[in-house]
Amino acid sequence: MLQPILIDSHDFPEIRENECVYVDKTAYFHKLITRKDARRFFLARPRRFGKSLMITTLKAIFEGRRELFDGLAISQTDWEWEQYPVLYFNFGKAAADSANRFERNFTSVIKSALTEAGFGYDKDNTPEINFGDAIDTLSKNKDGQGVVILIDEYDDPVAQLLDKPDEAEAARGLLANFYRQMKDRTGKIRFLMITGVSKFTKMSVFSALSNIHDLSFDGEYATMLGYTEDELDKYFDSHMHAHAEKMGLSYDDYRAELKRWFNGYRFGKSATETVYNPVSIGVNLSMQEPFLQPCWSQTGKASMLMNFLKRDDFLSVNMDGVQNVLEQDFDVTDIRALRAMPMLYQTGYLTIVDYNRETGMFTLCVPDEEVRQDLATLTTAVAARQDTYWVSQLGVKLLSGQWDDFFVGLKSLYASLPYGSTEESIHEYSFERNLVVLLWSQGIRCTTEDRQANGQADVVAVSPVGVFIFELKVGESAEAALQQVKDKQYDAPYRSRNLPIWLVGLNFDRQTRHLLDAKVEKLVS
Repeated sequence: MLQPILIDSHDFPEIRENECVYVDKTAYFHKLITRKDARRFFLARPRRFGKSLMITTLKAIFEGRRELFDGLAISQTDWEWEQYPVLYFNFGKAAADSANRFERNFTSVIKSALTEAGFGYDKDNTPEINFGDAIDTLSKNKDGQGVVILIDEYDDPVAQLLDKPDEAEAARGLLANFYRQMKDRTGKIRFLMITGVSKFTKMSVFSALSNIHDLSFDGEYATMLGYTEDELDKYFDSHMHAHAEKMGLSYDDYRAELKRWFNGYRFGKSATETVYNPVSIGVNLSMQEPFLQPCWSQTGKASMLMNFLKRDDFLSVNMDGVQNVLEQDFDVTDIRALRAMPMLYQTGYLTIVDYNRETGMFTLCVPDEEVRQDLATLTTAVAARQDTYWVSQLGVKLLSGQWDDFFVGLKSLYASLPYGSTEESIHEYSFERNLVVLLWSQGIRCTTEDRQANGQADVVAVSPVGVFIFELKVGESAEAALQQVKDKQYDAPYRSRNLPIWLVGLNFDRQTRHLLDAKVEKLVS
C-alpha cells in the first residue's frame, strides 16, 4: 500500500501525525536557524511551492516539538529543542477585495496570532501597537534570547488589490505601520522569516529591515523548496512505479514525461539544478490517474497579478527566452506601473535558465509543459481580451470536430488580436504564430513549417483523436489552401498513425487581417 500524500494541507504537524509523505528539508532549515551572520530572512517563490509548509515546519522546530522530527535530518544534529515564543502570521487570511475588508481581516489575523502566542491582546490599541508590545513582552520570556517571527504570504493583501491602486496603497500603508514595529526591535528578534510571491521593494518591511537577508536567488538554498530528482527517487519511488504502470509506460519513459511536464524551475544564480513543482507532483502521484494532469490553473496561477497587465507590455515578452534581465528588474517598485516580466517570473510563468556572471544578467524561459499550456491560454486570452475559458473552448470544438463553432470562434479571435503598426505587409507567419499559441494552450502538440519531400506544411497538430494539417493563405482562398495540402500530399507522413486526418485551409484578408473563410476536409483512409 502506498504511503498517503496529503495534498490539501500545508501543515507540518498534520502531515507528520498522519504519517504522510514528507520530503525532508530540515537540513536546510537547521542551517538557517543556526547561522551566525544573519537571523532575518526573506524568500520569494511562486504560489503553491512549499512556502507555507516551510513556515509551519519552522514553527514546530522553534516550539520544541521534537517528537514530530524523528528520523528527519534535524534530529541528527545538536539542535537543543528549546521552546521559543513564536509569532506566526498568515496574511493570506487577511487578503480581501477592498481596503476596508482587509483592515477588518488584518485585525482578526493579528489578534489571533498574538493570542496563540500567549500575549494578552489589548483591544484599546491598534493591531500594530499590540504587535510591538508583544515583541517587547514575549522576548523577555526566553531569557532575553528574543522572539521568533514567521510571516507567510506577506504580499497577498496588496497583490489582491493591484487592480485597484488606491485600495492597494491603503493596504500597503496599514502593513507599513505593522512592519515598522520591528525596526527598532531587531535585537529582540531571535529569528525572522518572511515569504511571499513578489518582492515589493517599497513595502516598508524592506525599508524597516534594511539588513534583511534575501534568499530568493541564493544558490545555497536554491533547492530548499521544490523537489529534486534525488528527492523524487527517495520519497516517491513506489508511487512513480505504480503510476508508470497505470499509464502504460516504461519507467524511463514515465520519468521523462514527468520531467517534461513538471520540472524546470531554477532559483539560483550559480546553482543550475532544477526542481519539480511540489503540488503538481503531489496531486498526480496521489490521484494515480492513467495520465498526467496539469494543476497549474487550479493551484499556481496568481490571476490577480495578471488581470491588470497592459496587453502590449504582456505580448512583447518573448516567453521562450527573455534576455538581459538584471536582478533589480525582478523587483516591483511601483504598483501603479507594473511590468509584465517581473510579474511573470514571480508568479512562476518564467524561471531562470541562465545567469551570466560577467554581465550580472539573467536569461528566463517557461519552466515546463504544464506552465507552457496555461501560459499559452493566458497569452491568447490577453491578446484577444477574452477570458481563458472562452479560449479553452476553441480547443474543445476542434478536438470534437465541431467545425462550424470552431471557425466562428477562430474568426472572432483573429478579429480581436493586435498587430504591430509596422507590419504593413502581413505574411502568413503573422497569423500562424497565433494559431500555434492557441493549439499549445489546449495541450495539442504541433510543429510549424513541417518540412517534407514536397514542401512544408504551415502547421501540423497531432492529438490522440486526430492529425490536423493547417495551411494558411493571405489574399487567396481557403479552397486554394486546401488544394495545396492535397497536391503536396502533406498528409503522407501521418497516414501510418491510424488516426483521422483533417485538412484545414484558412484565408486571411491582408488589410483587415481578419479570417475571411475556412474550409475543412477529412481524409478517408
